[in-house]
Amino acid sequence: MADGTLKVGTITTSSGSGNIAIGSGVTLLSNVPAFRAYTDTIQTTSDGVATKAELDLETYDTDNCYDTSTYRFTPNVAGKYYFNWVAQDNYTGSAATSVQIYIRKNGSDIAESVDNTRSTNNHGTHTVSTTVEMNGTTDYVEFFLFYAGGSGVIWRNNSDRQFAEGFRIGA
Repeated sequence: MADGTLKVGTITTSSGSGNIAIGSGVTLLSNVPAFRAYTDTIQTTSDGVATKAELDLETYDTDNCYDTSTYRFTPNVAGKYYFNWVAQDNYTGSAATSVQIYIRKNGSDIAESVDNTRSTNNHGTHTVSTTVEMNGTTDYVEFFLFYAGGSGVIWRNNSDRQFAEGFRIGA
């Protein structure tokens, strides 16, 4: 091992069989906690009001850190986290002059989608992602919807049209 690289085909105990004990300080499963939440309900919001997305169903939640009643992710492990948030709007009335989605940490915006404006009645998909440091005990992340200047805007439902996901990427 002259250059710092160890290459092996099989690792066994000194007796040639059995389980290997992983020592303290070794990180396993570094991408947890992880979650993916979505809704199967169409959500209606008000013109000019940022509204928390009601993501009340989970595809997965490795450590039970996403709360489907408060729509909030609170990790139980400190570290850096990656979050991705996707939402699709649909117009049943007049098109909005501003449509955005936000990721908030502890109540403050940390990421927002590009402001989308449409002049016709149709739908659009919005995406925003970010990385952020989380303390693992009191920090939390939530996901918000916003439109202004239109009417009859609804937010689409199902796990492909409106979902949020996140996972730990490291210490």
